[in-house]
Amino acid sequence: MDWRGHGLSAVSRGDFGANELVEDALAVIAASGAQQIVPVATAHAGWIAIELRRRLAERISKIVLLEWMVFEAPPPFLEALNTLQAPDQWEHARKQLFTMWLTGVDNPEVIRLVREMGTQSFEMWARAGCEISAAYHQQGAPLRMLNSLEKSVPTLHLYAQDHPGYLMAQEAFAAEHSWFRVRKVEAHSHFPMTEVPGQVAKEIEQFVASE
Repeated sequence: MDWRGHGLSAVSRGDFGANELVEDALAVIAASGAQQIVPVATAHAGWIAIELRRRLAERISKIVLLEWMVFEAPPPFLEALNTLQAPDQWEHARKQLFTMWLTGVDNPEVIRLVREMGTQSFEMWARAGCEISAAYHQQGAPLRMLNSLEKSVPTLHLYAQDHPGYLMAQEAFAAEHSWFRVRKVEAHSHFPMTEVPGQVAKEIEQFVASE
């Protein structure tokens, strides 16, 4: 689905945040008539997927997370989120994010996607910075939140951009929590679903079909 102000969805009138996005997702689910749902959530849309599991319980049979910071957010990242909310600094912070996401990337579709993201206004970027920062401060690490659900839900994390120890830490978590799986895909950018869509789709299909 296209979130408010993205893709083919209309621009929202007035401000909105995670609560409104959850309601939007619930409306889409209700309109679809689907009884079993597997959210495929890119990055911080993972918070919405977790809340859907809380609201709909076992109707959310599995969750797929794409390229997310699933442990505690590091201080430099939280600082960048604050900078995105500053009218005189947000463009610099956005440029830094784009550089990090695109280093070593020559895939034209990924480059086009990031350029489209660059057309979003200060209001949208500031909103994102505010909502993401609030989620990490209020909820903590995503994996910890998933582990605190009343009943665990099978969850797959697919990601590409790595940093020292990230995969090992996730594999260690998976070894102690049978509901969690992690796969590092063969991509270079922050957007493996755009860079290697065939591989991502295959991983998702196998996970959904698994017991």
